[in-house]
Amino acid sequence: MCITASCRILNWNGSEMQPADFKELQEAIANAKSLEVLGNGTKRGMARPVKAEGKLDLSRLNAITSYEPEELVFSALAGTPRQQAEAALAQASQMFAFEPPDLSALLGTQSTGTLGGMIATNLSGPRRLKAGAVRDHVLGFEAVSGRGEIFKAGGRVVKNVTGYDLPKLMTGSWGTLAVLHEVTLKVLPRPESEMTLVVHGLAPQDAAQAMSAAMGSAAEVSGAAYLPQTRDTFIRIEGITPSLFARRVMLETVLKHFGPLSLLAESISRAQWIAIRDAVVLNAGSHEAIWRVSVAPMDGHRMLDAVQSARGFMDWAGGLVWLALPDRGDAGAGQVQAAVKVLGGHALLIRAAQNIREKVDCMTPEPAPLAALNARVKSAFDPQNILNPGRMR
Repeated sequence: MCITASCRILNWNGSEMQPADFKELQEAIANAKSLEVLGNGTKRGMARPVKAEGKLDLSRLNAITSYEPEELVFSALAGTPRQQAEAALAQASQMFAFEPPDLSALLGTQSTGTLGGMIATNLSGPRRLKAGAVRDHVLGFEAVSGRGEIFKAGGRVVKNVTGYDLPKLMTGSWGTLAVLHEVTLKVLPRPESEMTLVVHGLAPQDAAQAMSAAMGSAAEVSGAAYLPQTRDTFIRIEGITPSLFARRVMLETVLKHFGPLSLLAESISRAQWIAIRDAVVLNAGSHEAIWRVSVAPMDGHRMLDAVQSARGFMDWAGGLVWLALPDRGDAGAGQVQAAVKVLGGHALLIRAAQNIREKVDCMTPEPAPLAALNARVKSAFDPQNILNPGRMR
């Protein structure tokens, strides 16, 4: 049990612990049998439900510990709300360049979540195709493993060449290897302005070709998405205003033979990309399950064709497909995973009823060699399976 007065414990059967510092976090993990690790709990409805005796609530680990805008380096405790971090960055006209999605509308939560949850799930938005994923921006962290051992990795510099790249290993591990205490991320200046060209009237396969052509140009595209409902293809460029006009002309030359073009006003462009980032363009009803599928960019339209009972759209120039299916039976898991098996890639069940999430493959099963490797990694960090048991299976 936790031995410090500030760590609140509510009876051990179904207990809840709220550590207030690094030492209390270590004590909580060292004395636990199994724990569900939570920041604000905004992503509890994603993937498999955790089956644990206790809850580890990180909401008191909430502080920006260091921010050096001139160095493009930002550090905070893992329980710090993302909204708080992004507000601090906005004051210096900076941002998390990977454009993390706000899934609160889909998941029915009041918060965008915490920095720890952002790193644990490794979910990136439309700018990923230019700026990279969350894992490409994590410089370092300090954490407690499932063994109850404190460890640190990385640092406060952009280039770190010592030892294993543990920041990348922890990013996307869904809290199953260690519990983050403090994280350090690289941040970048916010673009001065943006433009979005829209190609109208394309079929999915033609839209894939148009997005590929845009990505292959020198226009430095930062977003490429396609909405089958309206047959519109959106191509975004960002940066300083004078450069946008030259790049716009370049894109128009590349895209004009695909179909009629239009240009979104900047305010409409920003709103459109937020809707794409957060998947609200699906307009998914409460009785629909939501899948997020990563594939090769030229296979995005094939994924839409393969799951014909779904409504969906493509982001990342076709490399990310969002699908909405009826939230009953297996929530489309059979169709989605079968398509992934043929096309390659990875599927994640973002939203479905709990009884469905308990029985279907919410994440694409790993090939046997990779599963064996991940099992060895899990054993090294959390041999007793204390942290978020069942979350990724």
